[in-house]
Amino acid sequence: MSKIKDEQHVSVASREREEIREPSLYKALLHNDDYTSMEFVVVILENIFGKSTSIATKIMLDVHQEGVGVAGIYTREICETKVDLVHHLARKHGFPLRCSIEKI
Repeated sequence: MSKIKDEQHVSVASREREEIREPSLYKALLHNDDYTSMEFVVVILENIFGKSTSIATKIMLDVHQEGVGVAGIYTREICETKVDLVHHLARKHGFPLRCSIEKI
């Protein structure tokens, strides 16, 4: 019986020593196109990415002028969900807006 307790103690102790790592982060990127309105991009940035109007406008201008802009930085699952929401809403409103993820 004493041996079982010792083995359990060692098992718990080794689990406690495992290194806990932060999850990897990813950038949500919006891509410029010739059809999606600037107003719609601002709405997406405000409603999906939680940006203020002024920050959303700045990011939208980055997208327009540079071809791509960073909408936000998230864990993989959250980033993928936001990308899916962008694509869903863009198609629903007839826009070809593209959003992708890039590991940091």
